Amino acid sequence: MDSPEVTFTLAYVVFAVCFVFTPTEFHSAGLTVQNLLSGWLGSEDAAFVPYHLRRTAATVLCHSLLPLGYYVGMCFAASEKRLYSPSQAPETWRVFLLLALTLPTIACTLIYCWSRDQWAHHPLARTLAHYALPQSGWRAVASSVDTEFRRIDKFATGAPGARVIVTDTWVMKVTTYRVRVAQQQDVHLTVTESQQHDLSPDSNLPVQLLTIRVASANPAVPAFDIRLNSTEYGELCEKLRAPIHSAANVVIHQSLGDLFLETFASLVEVNPAYSVPSSQDLEACIGCMQTRASVRLVKTCQEADEGECQQCCCRPMWCLTCMGKWFASRQDPQRPDTWLASRVPCPTCRARFCILDVCAVR
Repeated sequence: MDSPEVTFTLAYVVFAVCFVFTPTEFHSAGLTVQNLLSGWLGSEDAAFVPYHLRRTAATVLCHSLLPLGYYVGMCFAASEKRLYSPSQAPETWRVFLLLALTLPTIACTLIYCWSRDQWAHHPLARTLAHYALPQSGWRAVASSVDTEFRRIDKFATGAPGARVIVTDTWVMKVTTYRVRVAQQQDVHLTVTESQQHDLSPDSNLPVQLLTIRVASANPAVPAFDIRLNSTEYGELCEKLRAPIHSAANVVIHQSLGDLFLETFASLVEVNPAYSVPSSQDLEACIGCMQTRASVRLVKTCQEADEGECQQCCCRPMWCLTCMGKWFASRQDPQRPDTWLASRVPCPTCRARFCILDVCAVR
């Protein structure tokens, strides 16, 4: 492949990936299916269910056209291959063209099947039909969902491709190609997993992501998972009627302080350990008096005479948790993004130290 082909291929791959997974920059530029087809899709706030019936169909079709768009672009980027005339194009490209035409054909067939009987065969409509009363249909349920979505007291969070919405009656997960729906009174919710990240790409803060399994008592409604930040867990619980059960190995940190202590402990674990002399006995932590002292401040971030940190001469007197709480208490609550890089005075001798100077006692 020569330079124009490589350049176009790389550019188109980046565009296609961003168009499908839609980063913030594409949202800001309006390069999304929702924005490009907003005139046909209508308003989500005005009619939630009809909007997503059309949106999911349009998304499937637009994404299926991406390979064909690449082929058309290559007709200009590699004109010497005569791709504009399939009969003269190389066999590999003829196979690719066949695939590029097959995908939108399948997508159109699927959308046609969904749209029959006024979208009654769409997966979302079929799910809502399971909650319809005998004398009514899925549209009555859809109207209820639309009404509740318009209320300002709903719980909503998550990225555009994985939104979580909880209303007075419904738990919903909106993804790129599907909308999962379950009725609150029928669901069993379980926190199945938690993931701890030292830094969030959005806020530069530690974050804990929870995975909650939403299982309906109705066997016809498939279970699904929702993900949210642990700091939003309390707000979610307030909106839910059913209790949320937690797996035995899942610890939920609902405050920024809890998240910081978890991150503080993980960072201290990778610092050099401090070996206690055999003649020295560890005393109880003077902060909580509940456990033995487990950390000592030793300047390891820089050389002894460099930087702002100072050498602490105190013996081990604090446990890891109390030292972490002391470190957090000296921070500016309005600037949590600076906590990990800050320096605080030793609680005993006031020598300044950073997290790199906190050494676990061995």
